[in-house]
Amino acid sequence: MRNRRRRSRTVLTVLLAAALGLTGCDSSTPKGSRPQASHAPQTWDRSPSSVAAVGDSITRGFDACTVLSDCPEVSWATGTSSRVNSLAVRLLGRAKAAEFSWNYAVTGARMADLTDQMAQAVTRRPQLVTVMAGANDACRATPSAMTSVHAFRAQFKEALRTLRDALPKTQVYVASVPNLKRLWSQGRTSPLGRQVWKLGICPSMLGDSDALDAAATLRRDEVEKRVRAYNRVLEKVCAKDRRCRFDGGAVFDYEFGAGQLSQWDWFHPSRDGQAHLAAIAYRTVTAKEPTKELAKDPGA
Repeated sequence: MRNRRRRSRTVLTVLLAAALGLTGCDSSTPKGSRPQASHAPQTWDRSPSSVAAVGDSITRGFDACTVLSDCPEVSWATGTSSRVNSLAVRLLGRAKAAEFSWNYAVTGARMADLTDQMAQAVTRRPQLVTVMAGANDACRATPSAMTSVHAFRAQFKEALRTLRDALPKTQVYVASVPNLKRLWSQGRTSPLGRQVWKLGICPSMLGDSDALDAAATLRRDEVEKRVRAYNRVLEKVCAKDRRCRFDGGAVFDYEFGAGQLSQWDWFHPSRDGQAHLAAIAYRTVTAKEPTKELAKDPGA
């Protein structure tokens, strides 16, 4: 009888242990509770509550309202115009965008100027900083005067370091440099545009705009190749910062038409062009996953 009882208790113990194993219970789990799955904290906030912009004339809305003048109210990044619905307006709403967005871009700025702009931006402690710079590094008097790729990389890294030293958790949206050659091909159809270009707008690309000889073609190809190289730098440097998103070349790939170019210079974005830039930025900032990498360019 004792042996039989002992065997019965052994069998009961084994069955109970098996039952506990199948249900996933253990002695450390409180009764009635379920083990909680661990979730890594989200690095990217898709709804930042403040925006600062750095960059050049495009972010200042140059030539979008009147000739040879800034028009920051239509800026793709921080403008308040209802015709543009800037990134700040789309993220914050119009009322809050007027209070919690700041534009430190400067017409004519190059990548070397970005560090000073970033230093100004960090004083506002924004949750998101937008970057659009590089066009003026390619738009020089001649292709030989363009910013070298090495210097461009060092200057961009320095600007990001200035931000990170002060605000390690602030997010960064980086727009690609526009396709200057495509802008030339669109704008050269306008007699007014060609006249304005003679004032010195992007001479490395737009100079002698009607010339189609081998030398002019080579010059424009060299500028386009440098822009592609700049975009590679922006992509690779941004990829090393987990709170930075590059647009994947969306601005470079966007085909600006006559309606998206300034009626004053046929080179800078019009109000409609600014609205398209805002839409590209908004898609990138609010996407669940970062934008795909640039398509491979064997010539870059």
